[in-house]
Amino acid sequence: MADSNYTLSRTHEQVLTSNKVLKNTYLLLSATLGFSALMAVLSIALQLPSWMYLVSVIAAMVMGIFVLPRTANSAAGIGVIFAITGLLGLGLGSILTLYLAMPHGPQTIATAFGGTAVIFLGLSAYALTSKRDFSFMGGFIFAGMLVVLLAIIANLFLAIPALSLTISAAIILLMSGFILFDTSRIINGGETNYILATYSLYLSMFNIFISLLQILGILGDE
Repeated sequence: MADSNYTLSRTHEQVLTSNKVLKNTYLLLSATLGFSALMAVLSIALQLPSWMYLVSVIAAMVMGIFVLPRTANSAAGIGVIFAITGLLGLGLGSILTLYLAMPHGPQTIATAFGGTAVIFLGLSAYALTSKRDFSFMGGFIFAGMLVVLLAIIANLFLAIPALSLTISAAIILLMSGFILFDTSRIINGGETNYILATYSLYLSMFNIFISLLQILGILGDE
């Protein structure tokens, strides 16, 4: 009987911990998205050149790989995640500046933003309500990322619009898989660090938004 009570207590504690991580993740994600949007607006106001996007992405990747894991378990991790998302927002603004100067650019941006929100909220709601374990998707996502990476490298030389469209669509599917995978890990206790969880979910949303912009731009001949 004591063992049964201990098991129930452990299960209850795990649920409380998962709920706390999930709550903190969504709060931090909301804050970083807001900060990233402010940095994008600043970038647009300053009319930063398009090469700023590449510089920002590279700097954010370096911080995400080498700095964030070392600070994720301390208060410094909060500052690092804001620095990363701020950099990505700054780079994104330079891309949005190009779209705003194009015919139907504002509509394209709004559609991409709305599509990203619908995808994220829909997938998150499904993962939360179904409580399914999507850890089995890890291998498929990794393999898909390798294929997409090879396709991106190939298209640097081929520059085929149809291949660009396919790559963007594949990235959206992969990032959607990541949202299910990451949310499932939080719910089931596989991810206990809300800073790292926020980073992963933010990157998924960022890549979905960029890919939707590219698809809508190609289809609209922009």
